[in-house]
Amino acid sequence: MLQFLKFSIVGTIAALIDVGVLVILKELMHFDVLIASEISFCASVVVNYLLSMAFVFKSKNESKVKEFVAFFILSVGGLGLNQLILWLGVHFVAIHYLAVKVFAMITVSLYNFVTRKIFLESKEK
Repeated sequence: MLQFLKFSIVGTIAALIDVGVLVILKELMHFDVLIASEISFCASVVVNYLLSMAFVFKSKNESKVKEFVAFFILSVGGLGLNQLILWLGVHFVAIHYLAVKVFAMITVSLYNFVTRKIFLESKEK
């Protein structure tokens, strides 16, 4: 339970970065929503990795480069899920991008917790 609470706090910080960068790129710089979302998602992944491995998950003691590559590969799956949800919600259902983004972040957060717990956390107690 404590681990999920820490994961949620880190996720909230990363989500604020994700949405903040998305809004800046979309509203102020007039990027396409999918391009803006891809960039904002990647920015939040870096912050999420640093905070997750420092405060949420116990490392498997692999090299940090190897660990980040694994984290990044798992995040690519999350990015694909995020982009699919945004594409469907914005272009086919015609829902405002921020409403769709909230749904996408919740879905991707669940995916992230499960995959990171399985592939990045040490099994030692």
